Amino acid sequence: MAERRLPLFIEPFISRRIDGRVRNDLSADAVTRSIAVASGLGGASAYTWLKLPVTDDPDDLAQAMEASTLPAVLLGGDVGPSAEEQETAYEKWRKALQLPTVQGLIVGRSLLHPASGSVEDAVDTAVSLL
Repeated sequence: MAERRLPLFIEPFISRRIDGRVRNDLSADAVTRSIAVASGLGGASAYTWLKLPVTDDPDDLAQAMEASTLPAVLLGGDVGPSAEEQETAYEKWRKALQLPTVQGLIVGRSLLHPASGSVEDAVDTAVSLL
């Protein structure tokens, strides 16, 4: 992809089967490991971006991000059905967006189906974080 100057977005996760269902492990160790593995893929890192979840503890993401110098965007993930959970997600995004290699957000359902019911308010909030 780098040879063709095409951007490549890698979405690394370490997943585990829990009670018969596949679950993404968002612990600091798992996210750090997935970043390190993804950063080593391919013959060159030019045009390569990471699409990353915010760790369970947002303060741990800073440590995990030290595993790579690749630019990254944050995934929205499942923020939960309540307004409080939505606000918690916004705060996690706000903290993570302060990290040097985090360049933006790639969020979908968390903005399209916000707890408040107002897509416009959810998008406005996300834009204000940038």
